[in-house]
Amino acid sequence: MYIYMAEEIKNADERMATDGIWGLMFRMALPSIIAQIINILYNIVDRMYIGHIPEAGSTALTGVGVTFAIITFVSAFSAFVGSGGAPLAAISMGKKDRQNAERILGNGVCLLIIFTCIIMTFFYMCEKPFLYMFGASDATYPYASEYIRIYLVGTIFVQLALGLNPYIICQGRAKTAMLSVLVGAVTNIILDPIFIFVFDMGVRGAALATVISQFLSAIWVVTFLASGKSSIRIRPENIRLRADVTKQIFALGLSPFIMSATECLISLVLNRGLQKYGGDIYVGTLTIMQSVMMFIFAPVQGFTQGVQPILSYNFGAGLFVRVKKAYRRLIGISMLFTCVMTLTTMLFPTFYASMFTEDVEVISLVGECMPVFMSGMLIFGIQSGVQPTFISMGQAKLSIFIAVLRKLILLIPLAIILPHFFGVMGIYYAEPISDVISASTAAALFALNIKKMMTKEYLQSL
Repeated sequence: MYIYMAEEIKNADERMATDGIWGLMFRMALPSIIAQIINILYNIVDRMYIGHIPEAGSTALTGVGVTFAIITFVSAFSAFVGSGGAPLAAISMGKKDRQNAERILGNGVCLLIIFTCIIMTFFYMCEKPFLYMFGASDATYPYASEYIRIYLVGTIFVQLALGLNPYIICQGRAKTAMLSVLVGAVTNIILDPIFIFVFDMGVRGAALATVISQFLSAIWVVTFLASGKSSIRIRPENIRLRADVTKQIFALGLSPFIMSATECLISLVLNRGLQKYGGDIYVGTLTIMQSVMMFIFAPVQGFTQGVQPILSYNFGAGLFVRVKKAYRRLIGISMLFTCVMTLTTMLFPTFYASMFTEDVEVISLVGECMPVFMSGMLIFGIQSGVQPTFISMGQAKLSIFIAVLRKLILLIPLAIILPHFFGVMGIYYAEPISDVISASTAAALFALNIKKMMTKEYLQSL
């Protein structure tokens, strides 16, 4: 039995370097796409049900929307470990250094546990001022507080489920990774209406359903990675911090961390601006538009997450022709899908809004603002393809710069400055302007650096 399992693991690794690129991309990406869509349902389904709570729906939805900043910040740490460590593990497997790949995995587990302790302590101590800072009002704070205090109980489950799943994907086990998400999401979808409406728990029910769901996903992921079915295993002796490994994870994980964590700062700036220039109703529209944006980009994120192990493994093995084929298709498909889906939101904004609320005023406002807010996403697929390619090939500095450029250098300053000239609409203008500039910059940096990266000298320097 052990010989069979070892042979199966070996074959799974070897297929990364031998199977046809199109077939391999389809096999790897499809489960990841499904997993991302399902994963995004955690938040979107919560919001759909909450938005339809009798009498309090719109207010409750706005309150839960305020917590999005904290939830995103919590998830950012799992992205830090997952996106920072999994490509390194895949590169090590491509080099046939399984021992180092397991050290990276064990180091990642240790980091996730440390992050959990810090996050829970910090936000339980500072919950109220942070929620008000992120746009809560006296009317919406009770709902925001009810939701986030229960959600934070499951922080360790979030960290383990999201942070370790990429280590399953990087082995070529995309279906297994998909199932880990599916288990939690199906549970959440079933429990949400039961807790919210049947047990009349409202917002607290939505949060409790999410925690239980994430617990089941975490159990699935850890059980697999600790078993003999996994190409790389969680071993007790590896669950400790190693300076050299931690440094590598920090270098490569900083870019996806910045991309996720700065959503927290962006929510702060946008929500406070919308509250100042518009009021609760404008904060509610942002909650809906961010939810729609999440749903659109879930398939793109799943696709890139599925293709990244192919890039990393073949890059680590020095198979540059295969790497070139993979990244060209990754960027092309990301561009096409993002453009088409963005067009639907610009043409039918009220349709999307009605999925989240029955409030006619909110739906009408989304109809006016969404075409503007989403317009820059027409070309953002370029960055969605380029940035994962940089990460897959160990190019930390360029990934970090692109992440910082869009959100910290462009979006936040524009969201502060433009309202002085255009009122509340200036906040919505900031998003497309920053998207277009950052996507164009990403394309230029890719064109200038890709040839240098596709060399044995660069690979040996990692």
